[in-house]
Amino acid sequence: MVKKQEIDGRELWQCEECGFHYETRDLAEKCEAWCKEHRSCSMEITKHAVELGKQESEGCC
Repeated sequence: MVKKQEIDGRELWQCEECGFHYETRDLAEKCEAWCKEHRSCSMEITKHAVELGKQESEGCC
């Protein structure tokens, strides 16, 4: 289940599989479903991710 967070005054949704954040719940849910099924990230989905510091260098999944 995706997690809603407020970061720097912005409401963001986090994929709990890979940790990427999105501006919409729908994108976070799509990311999480993809991550669970494929054990990887979809470039089509993650291109919409909001970059947050450490995650840029850590990558995904």
